Amino acid sequence: MEIDARSGLPVDDLSQSAVRHLRKILEDQNLRVAALGFPTRRPLYAEEELDRRLDALRRTMQAAYRLGTRTVVMSLGELPSAEDQKKWDLLVELLLDLGRYAEHVGALLAAETGLDDGRQLSQLLSRLPEGTLWVAFNPGALLVHGFDPKSALALLGPFVQYVYATDGVREPSLVRGIGVPLGRGAANFPELLALLEEYRYKGYFTVRRDEAEKPEQELAWAVQYLRNLVE
Repeated sequence: MEIDARSGLPVDDLSQSAVRHLRKILEDQNLRVAALGFPTRRPLYAEEELDRRLDALRRTMQAAYRLGTRTVVMSLGELPSAEDQKKWDLLVELLLDLGRYAEHVGALLAAETGLDDGRQLSQLLSRLPEGTLWVAFNPGALLVHGFDPKSALALLGPFVQYVYATDGVREPSLVRGIGVPLGRGAANFPELLALLEEYRYKGYFTVRRDEAEKPEQELAWAVQYLRNLVE
């Protein structure tokens, strides 16, 4: 399971005793923490509350290790335009610093896809030392924003550390698309799984539905859908 470390469960405030208790509860349910999510309203490089945002992210990376995972998924926000060199330089500087901290505490920082077609994120990764930043691949979010998951994966595949099992469709009457139950949208999961296998992906597939009418039914369906593909 993934834990929302900002609004779901403020894990950085948990005592060591509370961490042990939480891990025991999860073990009793045959569960383990796959990642901590760190969603933000603003881009990483936004000057407003920047220090506070970075401090919270560092604490989340510390908490990840305590909870038995290494992966921290974050949103970079909308990446700067190619002409805005100042923001690009700031973003690279911030990620270099966070990458060094992640290595120090044994965490892996992964940027969630969705707000660009993969080309900008690929360019950003090329400016960073290997291992500084990884990718949390979210095909449903890419579709909602009008992008092709397969094309994005072809660019980002070597950096994928974490995968969301999500789906979506483009709605012509709306500015953006909508998320739909897994297997009922435009994400071609057989193709995506084959491509991930080419990149030797061995990590988790996290089922997620942010606005499900019947979440338990939809999540159970998604798990069975994935099992049918891999068995």
